[in-house]
Amino acid sequence: MATSLSKILFKGIAARSLTTHQTGSCYYGMRYFNTVSNDPDTHDDFKPANKLESSGISLSDVVGKDVKDNPVMIYMKGVPDYPQCGFSSLAVRVLTQYDVPLSARNILEDPELKSAVKAFSNWPTFPQIFIKGDFVGGSDIILNMHQTGELKEKLKDIISKK
Repeated sequence: MATSLSKILFKGIAARSLTTHQTGSCYYGMRYFNTVSNDPDTHDDFKPANKLESSGISLSDVVGKDVKDNPVMIYMKGVPDYPQCGFSSLAVRVLTQYDVPLSARNILEDPELKSAVKAFSNWPTFPQIFIKGDFVGGSDIILNMHQTGELKEKLKDIISKK
């Protein structure tokens, strides 16, 4: 009895996991939808909101302001306290050696931000580090600059201000 019941359940789950819908996609039996329901009974509090669209500020403006206003700005996977990739972790570890104020944005939270940063710097990979408004590069470049002493020279004004 238990064997036949499990076979029936498995067949039902397998058949259901193969279905897809026009507005969504199916991944291992889980459905992810790309559109918001037009159901009039859906309350506005449950609809996604884009604060940037309503404010009239573009993502490229946000990136430009971040880079201009923060002496050391890093766009990374995760946050400095919890990097979510080895390259981001390496960049944070190198930069924290200098005891400088480190500002960061998590690119994993917003794919559009990720694209805006790539367009701003004309650089395809992450992390991306900006120092005093200038794009420096990624973790490999920061590590190399640290090893040659260039990074200490570039950060000396920021270190003394803290």
